[in-house]
Amino acid sequence: MNVLIARDQGIASPALVPAEGDFARDRGGTDLTIGLINNMPDTALKATERQFMKLLQAAAGPRRVRFHCFSLPSVKRSPEARWHVESEYSDLSDLKRQRFDGLIVTGAEPVAPELDQEPYWRDLTELIDWAKANTRSTIWSCLAAHAAVLHLDRVERQRLPAKCHGIFDCEAVTGDALTRDAPAPLKVSHSRLNEVAENDLTQAGYQVLTRSARAGVDIFVRQYASRFIFFQGHPEYDALSLQREYLRDIGRYLARQREIYPALPLSYFDEATEEKLARFEKRARQQRHPALTNELPALTLRADIDAGTAAAALFRNWLQYLGADAPLLAR
Repeated sequence: MNVLIARDQGIASPALVPAEGDFARDRGGTDLTIGLINNMPDTALKATERQFMKLLQAAAGPRRVRFHCFSLPSVKRSPEARWHVESEYSDLSDLKRQRFDGLIVTGAEPVAPELDQEPYWRDLTELIDWAKANTRSTIWSCLAAHAAVLHLDRVERQRLPAKCHGIFDCEAVTGDALTRDAPAPLKVSHSRLNEVAENDLTQAGYQVLTRSARAGVDIFVRQYASRFIFFQGHPEYDALSLQREYLRDIGRYLARQREIYPALPLSYFDEATEEKLARFEKRARQQRHPALTNELPALTLRADIDAGTAAAALFRNWLQYLGADAPLLAR
């Protein structure tokens, strides 16, 4: 997928993207080339494209952003998702034929007990090494962040006693320009079974930018030739992303594809919805059958989740850094 994002044009179709020669001409440093390595599970593949495209569109301002989608070929896909990737995404080999200003790399659904045993591990570590010298900055999201610090510095992630799942208040702990003008607190979606501990990160030379009292480290960074930015959470998630994950996991439980009933996302559904879902859970444990998904209650989110407000500030500042002449440094 190769699209142009511009303030006056929105998200253009591939047919409307100017030729390579047009982008090669100097436009005063306002054009940016961004790559998305989308390794998310099949059910979230297209939603992830839309989320990042929408964020970049909103953050671009007067800049024109050329946006390329890729996926690691070793990530296992259903036939339908594989067809979408093969027909709509750029080939990963194209990534190394030009220099990207910025790169965004998502996680993938785990299929192995350890990260370095995942079938895509070699492809991912080669990408990490390439991005250090061939991007100005790369964002590593969730599982991709865990994989990157393991490969770079052998920082091991730790299994959590319970899934970190919900909307968490995160506080900026430095004056870094990445979080400039961001709302306080930043309300960020987290959805993970593991974490990397702050002490392990700081001992390895990473700088923590934001943290949550309940969810731990949120954003951290490390400078190479490229500035690597790591998200343990998902600031790009739209309002319904956690709901989709929660309903997916309920469906898997009822279909006996998982043994543990999913916990409610924290600070996400309103009180009345939480009560209805608690009653549904009790019934689901007693009448475990896939057809029961048809009887899920109507769901209402809390009014204060502020989905996307943190991401809007973060990505605006990130694009400003990518388009600036000077490095993005702490204020």
